[in-house]
Amino acid sequence: MEQANLIQGIRAILPGRDCAGMGGCGYATCDLCAAAIAAGEPANRCPACSQEEVNAILALTGGEAVPARDEKAFLQCSGSAAGKARLKTAASCEAAVKSGFLPEECAYGCVGAGSCVEACTFGALSVTDGTVTVDRDKCNGCGACEKACAQHLFRMVPAKATNFVPCANQDPEDRAIRLCGYSCIGCGDCAEACPQEAISIVDNRAVIDYDKCVGCVSCTVSCRKKIIVDTYHDLTQVKPTVSFVRCRGGWYNHEVYSKAGATTCREAVKMDLPDHCTFGCAGFGDCVEACRFDALSIVQGTAQVDPDKCVGCTACVHVCPQELPVIVPYKGAKMVPCASQDDPEKRRGLCWVCCTGCGDCADNCPDGLIHMENGRAVIDPAPCEDCNICSYVCSYGVVTARAMPEFVYLQSKALAAQKGGAAK
Repeated sequence: MEQANLIQGIRAILPGRDCAGMGGCGYATCDLCAAAIAAGEPANRCPACSQEEVNAILALTGGEAVPARDEKAFLQCSGSAAGKARLKTAASCEAAVKSGFLPEECAYGCVGAGSCVEACTFGALSVTDGTVTVDRDKCNGCGACEKACAQHLFRMVPAKATNFVPCANQDPEDRAIRLCGYSCIGCGDCAEACPQEAISIVDNRAVIDYDKCVGCVSCTVSCRKKIIVDTYHDLTQVKPTVSFVRCRGGWYNHEVYSKAGATTCREAVKMDLPDHCTFGCAGFGDCVEACRFDALSIVQGTAQVDPDKCVGCTACVHVCPQELPVIVPYKGAKMVPCASQDDPEKRRGLCWVCCTGCGDCADNCPDGLIHMENGRAVIDPAPCEDCNICSYVCSYGVVTARAMPEFVYLQSKALAAQKGGAAK
């Protein structure tokens, strides 16, 4: 076939829209890409080609068989900490980034101005109120968004990939965790758990090697913040821990704080007010706002956790000024919903559902998992055998039992999948 006809034939097979030099082929136009393939470049030079299109090109060129790149764009940011509300109306993402970030903003996240949307000629990207969304059905992995992003947030990943880390933050853990509820803190738990050694920590964040990743659940289970996107498994079922609020008598506290004019938990706990438990739940829902999984609600002035929705991400733990939420085993555990440090006599006068500090549970626990701290019982939930003795001897019925979930089969399999793990 004459070279001109070959180029024309290849060009007819390439996707119908020109990426204007922004795509992953490395050429300014589809015409130049077609000419390069005709001159000997691989038939899969264009990342937007399907396997059927690559095979059609090979039929013309007679070149060596190669697989299509078959990739999709993934945006490595799920939060709004990079100043989206302030920067989303900028002329471009580049202009927004050049204008600088405030001290309380993430300098690595999406600014939401939509330059990537303009670069995508296949209509696979959209932006709503600063939030960019990828339509995987329309995305053909051309890579234009990858080049257009001023923050270098897009990554081309295999179309079959199911696990993703939606964060590009490079700050150390103490700053990252304050900036964004969706940030990776670089703890390395996922890398340690991965049986394929497909995850590494680079610049304080987890990075997945998709050549090694098999899409198992290990990283999802082990992620402390539960920010790893898993499109195959249900995070509400695949988890080792959930949150537990150490207070069930916050209704009176909430009434006291509300009358004093408080509107948030942080405002409430700074108030010096008499005749209420200063260690209990303020009931304004700072934790509810922080929860990404709709697992927390305020019931009669007290935060309550829905363990079926909770994934143990610890967001509530970090925002509660009273440090009332704690992380406990998902398998079920006995807990004491009281964090008061008042003298037990004073405590009993303020709250009729408090721990009275009698010590009966500690004296009778056969495994020695209960101790007294500031006049109240504290249970170590991890090794708890759920024998119910503490519940039986508690004269005030304070010890709280959480039912064992029914769908433990997936949980056991998930934990066993972790490197070095074994099914329980």
